[in-house]
Amino acid sequence: MSLYLISLVYVVAGILHFIRPETYVRIMPPYIPAPLTMVYLSGIAEIILGFAVLIPSVRAWAAWGIILLLIAVFPANWYMAISDKFSHIPSWILWARLPLQLVLIYWAYTFTKK
Repeated sequence: MSLYLISLVYVVAGILHFIRPETYVRIMPPYIPAPLTMVYLSGIAEIILGFAVLIPSVRAWAAWGIILLLIAVFPANWYMAISDKFSHIPSWILWARLPLQLVLIYWAYTFTKK
């Protein structure tokens, strides 16, 4: 069950990068070059990794890929927490996203064992 859920989470998240790219562009720190391109690339990565985690022969690699992706997008979550740009969102939600990354990393890590 958890395997199918993690797959669904990342595939849907990846698709949303194409449906609502402006949402993801807004959370990109200003020092990230080509934000729209990065949004599309991360969306593609999420979709691929979301499906790949279902394939037993590449599951561990896909899980490590998800972990690396979560680490790569951490600056966007940090930017959201410290930027005045998101003052319309309760600060506790913005700060809660940071430790949530650790939970998501651990969840992916559970699929790294063969």
